[in-house]
Amino acid sequence: PMMIITQKITSLAFEIHDGMFRKNEDLTPSQRCLAVRRMPSLLEYLSYNCNFMGILAGPLCSYKDYITFIEGRSYQLQQSEANGKEDTKYEQTDPSPNIAVAQKLLICGLSLLFHMTITKTLPVEYNIDDNFRATASWPVRFFYLYVSLMAARPKYYFAWTLADAINNAAGFGFRGYDKNGVTRWDLISNLRIQQIEFSTSFKMFLDNWNIQTALWLKRVCYERATFSPTIQTFILSAIWHGVYPGYYLTFLTGVLMTLAARAIRNNIRHYFVESPAVKLCYDIVTWVATQAAISYTVVPFVLLSVKPSFTFYSSCYFCLHIASILVLLVFPLKRTEKGSKKHESVQPVWSRKLEEESFLQKNSYSTTNNSFSQKQEITCRYQALKQ
Repeated sequence: PMMIITQKITSLAFEIHDGMFRKNEDLTPSQRCLAVRRMPSLLEYLSYNCNFMGILAGPLCSYKDYITFIEGRSYQLQQSEANGKEDTKYEQTDPSPNIAVAQKLLICGLSLLFHMTITKTLPVEYNIDDNFRATASWPVRFFYLYVSLMAARPKYYFAWTLADAINNAAGFGFRGYDKNGVTRWDLISNLRIQQIEFSTSFKMFLDNWNIQTALWLKRVCYERATFSPTIQTFILSAIWHGVYPGYYLTFLTGVLMTLAARAIRNNIRHYFVESPAVKLCYDIVTWVATQAAISYTVVPFVLLSVKPSFTFYSSCYFCLHIASILVLLVFPLKRTEKGSKKHESVQPVWSRKLEEESFLQKNSYSTTNNSFSQKQEITCRYQALKQ
C-alpha cells in the first residue's frame, strides 16, 4: 500500500505541475492528456489516493481516468474508418464487466494453485546450493534457473490480476471496444501473461510486466530526465521497491541488459526479418536469450541479500554482465531523440488544433461542467491509448 500511494501522490503532483505550471507547448502529447488544470479538492484527493479498489495492491491509474469514472461520465468512443476519414463518435451505455471479472478470477485461481503446489517444489534458493552447483551440468543449471524463476511469477500474476478484477467489478477499467465490438477491460491492467512468457526481447518483457509501474516510471522519470534516462529510471525503481540490496543488484544489472539488448536489436534484427523462416529462427533464439537474461537478472530480487546474490553470479562467472559490456563496446547505441519536438513531429494536425483550442481556454477549464473539454479530453486519452 505504501508503494502504491507513493505512485499516486507523485504522479498526481506531476500532472498538476504539467497542467497548472508549465506551458502547453512544452508538454508531450501524453502529458497534455493527463495534465490536471484544476486543483483537486481534499475529498477528490483522498478519494483518489485511498479508494477501496486500489488501496492494497493498486494498480496505479491516472487521476483523470479515476475522476472520469467516479463522476459517471458516459463513454465517448471512436472507431477509425478504413479509408482514413475522421473518426466516428458515438455514445455507448456502460458495459457489463462480469465476463472480464470471471476470466480474471479464473486466472487468479490457477495462479494461486500453481504457486501453492509447483512453486514450493522449485525454490530459487536451490540455484546457489553447493551440491547442485558442483554436480549439475550447465544445461541443467540453466534449465532449473529458468523454471524456478518462472515458478516464482504466479504469485505476482495472482495479486495483480485480482486487483485488476476488483477494479473491474466496481466498473473501473473499461477501455472501449476492439475492432470486433468486444469490450476491453484492460485500461489499468498490470500485466499480459502470454506476452511475458513468450517475450523475445528484454523490452517486450518489461513492457508487459507491472505495466502501470512502468508507465509511472516513464512519466515521472524517463521523460523528464536530463541525462541518462535509462539509468535514472532503473535507480528510481530500485529505491521505490525498498532497501534490500538485492533490488539494487537486479536493477543495476537490468541497466546493462536493457542497453545491450537495445544495441543488439538496433544493429542486428533487420538482417533477420525478410524471410519468415529466418524470422522464426531469430524469434526462437531471442526468446531463449531473453528468458536467460531475465532469469539471470532477477535472481537477486528474489534472494534479496548481497552474499547469496554474489554467490549465484560468481558461480556463473558474471557471464552475462561481461557479455553485456562487450556488446556495448562492439555495437553502437543509436540515440533516441526525446522531447516535445519528436512528439510533435508525429502528432496529427487535428490533434494539434484541439490542443491549441484547449490552451486558449486554459483559464476557464473545468473537468466537470465544460462538455467540449470533456469530449476533447476523452478524444486525446483514446488516441494516446491507441498509440
